[in-house]
Amino acid sequence: QWYQRRVRGRDTEPVTICDINAEMLRVGRHRAESGGWGDRYRWVEGNAECLPFEDGSFDLYTIAYGIRNCTHIDRVLQEAFRVLRPGGRFMCLEFSDVTNPALSALYERYSFDVIPVMGHLIAGDMESYQYLVESIRRFPKQAEFAEMIVDAGFSVVEYENLSFGVTAIHSGYKL
Repeated sequence: QWYQRRVRGRDTEPVTICDINAEMLRVGRHRAESGGWGDRYRWVEGNAECLPFEDGSFDLYTIAYGIRNCTHIDRVLQEAFRVLRPGGRFMCLEFSDVTNPALSALYERYSFDVIPVMGHLIAGDMESYQYLVESIRRFPKQAEFAEMIVDAGFSVVEYENLSFGVTAIHSGYKL
């Protein structure tokens, strides 16, 4: 609602949360309702590669730590562009490529030697945490991902590294 009042200056739809996983939506909805925020959100099960929304439906499209799990990242970006209104903004927070060489080597070792073992010890699930590390390594580097966003039609594309590139925020506008 802050976004609705501050940025748009008009009443709009509640924030739409879309995920392909019905169980994730169920848990998210339960948490929102438990926190008294249930009326602020609209929950939709859908695939980011083929969104169940009309063209030009949104002012803002965000995705956090999810796009690397999609099979066709280019389709996800095209869909984001399609569902945004002119002037709308795309923002993506995702694990990325560590830019400091010394830190990169340390982070690489931590990722492959520690994270999967911790996943096994804490959650009893080494495989999911091994997949996490591997999916991060397969994801395009910051500049390459920025080019993919441009190729999808976005303008004023930029990114900001956080924690030396462990994660990055990419953004672009539909102009």
